[in-house]
Amino acid sequence: MEYAEEDFVQLSGIQHFIFCRRQWGLINIAQVWEENFLTAEGRIMHDRAHDPFIKEKRNDVIISRAMPVISRRMGVTGECDVVKFTKADDGITLNGREGKFKVCPIEYKRGSPKADDSDRIQLTAQAMCLEEMLLCRIDEGALFYGETRRRERVEITDELRAKTEKAFREMHDDLRFGRIAAPESHVHCGACSLKDACMPKLARLSVSDYIRLNVEDL
Repeated sequence: MEYAEEDFVQLSGIQHFIFCRRQWGLINIAQVWEENFLTAEGRIMHDRAHDPFIKEKRNDVIISRAMPVISRRMGVTGECDVVKFTKADDGITLNGREGKFKVCPIEYKRGSPKADDSDRIQLTAQAMCLEEMLLCRIDEGALFYGETRRRERVEITDELRAKTEKAFREMHDDLRFGRIAAPESHVHCGACSLKDACMPKLARLSVSDYIRLNVEDL
């Protein structure tokens, strides 16, 4: 099965979806977006990594920035921050380049490593798109965090692949049915730029408490 192009979802959205399903729904279904300091800082960092006019080639390594990727099988389109091609005997051929190359996607993040798999799943999604486009196998990628200034190697495991495919299927279903997840209160809600639209505090209120606080005094 292949998705029609008009039904594609954005690859970058999978990180939002895993981190907070309601946040993804508000952005992609309700078309709600607000920027704060954290989102602005992250956007600036990605703009630098995504500059397609910066080309790098040193020895046996080629760096490609803002590389467009697509997966018709998963119904996904987007860009990779950085893709590193390193010469290797067991790699793939590239048009206009001599030799063979191994492929490694590198995703740039503003903060520090997360406890959940959201960043690793986004990276896995990039790897799977590259595999479909380049007809290759990608065993690892990397996450670079701006806060720690360190690069984390990520093995592209079968478990991460399964989680990635499941997330994209659920994203397509939510988009198709216009389904936005109910609010849930988490420790990270305070830093979210959509907290006023999301109203996560409602998750802690019973119906009677909500009426008492918001209706009885009107």
